[in-house]
Amino acid sequence: MKPVALLSLIAFFVISCNSEFTPKRKGYFRIDFPKHEYRVFDQPGYPYTFEYPVYASVVKDSTYFEAQPENPYWVNIDFPRFNGRIYISYKQISKNNFTQLVNDAYTMTYKHTSKATEITDSVMRTNNNVSGIFFEVGGNAATAKQFFLSDSTKNFLRGALYFDATPNEDSLSVVNNFLQEDMKHLINSLKWK
Repeated sequence: MKPVALLSLIAFFVISCNSEFTPKRKGYFRIDFPKHEYRVFDQPGYPYTFEYPVYASVVKDSTYFEAQPENPYWVNIDFPRFNGRIYISYKQISKNNFTQLVNDAYTMTYKHTSKATEITDSVMRTNNNVSGIFFEVGGNAATAKQFFLSDSTKNFLRGALYFDATPNEDSLSVVNNFLQEDMKHLINSLKWK
């Protein structure tokens, strides 16, 4: 009696299904990227100039709750389409503080080691007498791309790309790679005034 009941139950489930089930694969939304085109940031009084994407905007930093930031030359490059921002901080090199500024840049990058799977750095030198380090942070760190640039005598500039989203290396990697090209263009076009 039990085998007949079991067979009847299986037949009922097979007959009651009137359509095929197709599982949906996991994935992320498709992102259509714009063409890389640039315009110049050259504001009077700023000690630097660079090129940034036309699909971004440069805004004065207001990190300190609309109060004056530490330095009037700090700006943010906003990417509203990607919900991302490059924080640009600038400091003038004074007597004996260059080493401290470099150490601070490394310290801020390596604060992400708890979430990072790797941190690689590469030395850069541009035709505009600008040199520095570009950092790539792997894993689910808050920022995957950072850099600092200097002429080692007067100017020091640091940049870090953040997204207003929970860090997820898999979903953000495509956008990170796209914006890395823009960051490298910014670096290569940076000039000190």
